[in-house]
Amino acid sequence: MKPVYLDYAATTPTDERVLKAMLPYFTQQFGNASSLYSFGREARQAIARARRQLANLLGAESDEIFFTSGGSESDNWIIRSLADEALQKGKGGHIITTKVEHHAVLHACAALPESIDVTYLDVDEEGRVRLEDIEQAVRPDTFLVSVMTANNEVGTIEPIAEIGSFCREHGIFFHTDAVQAVGHIPLSVKELQVDALSLSGHKFYGPKGIGALFLRRGRKIAPLIHGGAQERGLRAGTENTAGIVGIGEAAEIARAELTQEGQRLTALRDKLIAGIMKIPGAHLNGAQKDRLPGNVNFGIEGVDHETLLIRLDLMGFAVSAGSACSAGSLEPSHVLTAMGQGAEAASTAVRATLGRFTAPEDVEAFLAALQTAAADIRRHKA
Repeated sequence: MKPVYLDYAATTPTDERVLKAMLPYFTQQFGNASSLYSFGREARQAIARARRQLANLLGAESDEIFFTSGGSESDNWIIRSLADEALQKGKGGHIITTKVEHHAVLHACAALPESIDVTYLDVDEEGRVRLEDIEQAVRPDTFLVSVMTANNEVGTIEPIAEIGSFCREHGIFFHTDAVQAVGHIPLSVKELQVDALSLSGHKFYGPKGIGALFLRRGRKIAPLIHGGAQERGLRAGTENTAGIVGIGEAAEIARAELTQEGQRLTALRDKLIAGIMKIPGAHLNGAQKDRLPGNVNFGIEGVDHETLLIRLDLMGFAVSAGSACSAGSLEPSHVLTAMGQGAEAASTAVRATLGRFTAPEDVEAFLAALQTAAADIRRHKA
């Protein structure tokens, strides 16, 4: 049996159409975009086109898109830049985020000087932050609110538009880590009223090592990398032209196929959830409704995820226990803990995420394998 990949939230394969668009920029069109001759002009034009493609996906303007190495860099750039600005004013300041953010946000906040105070908000049992908690947490020195668009572990979609409206009304910079959402659900930075948005190409069938930061026109941040004048002086370094072309093409494809693919994946997701819930002791983690189309995070009572993942891998199915960035950690998921789950329940959590190349027969085969594996594990424990 051909192995079945069901961990699209960790990374996606590069779409062949994306790879085809990228290949010339490794060989024939290899020029440095900062060069004045034709090789450089070709690279500049390709980067400009990709910037437009990504802007179109987000409902943004081209000059609001800055290319980075990925979502983690984009998250760090916003947090560190705004914190440094607050420190330069001499009084430090206050950041609001949630306990279920990606570690790129949580660890970046934890690394800030003590004079930057960070409030980590609780979430409800589905992993959703409450707007009223943000409203109550705001202080006169709050300079940043950062809330992810959709959770990377349980797939819960957060009320970003409502938070954005509140932050805009109160003049607070609002950032969202949209790494899991971009290319998978409709997003408009204008409707969400975000000031900054982070994304990563390899989460929507682009190459690894390339991401972007949307920064609303008129908002200013300090450079994270100093050197040349690339990215309008905000991110130095020779552009990764092939990667930028790749993320642009991935954005173009995602925009064209978003509605149809979203409907297809939602149907497969719901079929998978229905099948899992037939297993005695199974439960769903995350939101019932406001959930990413391809995300299914579940647990089966009495079946620890480490044993289950190994068994499923031997049976030809690739799933995970949560964030790929936390693989190997002995600690229970910080997301599930924040949602109120104890260590025992969290130790059963498995994340199966579907994607562009998931077929209905893959879901059926996985359900059959899961039922067999869970029964075998329980039998050996008895």
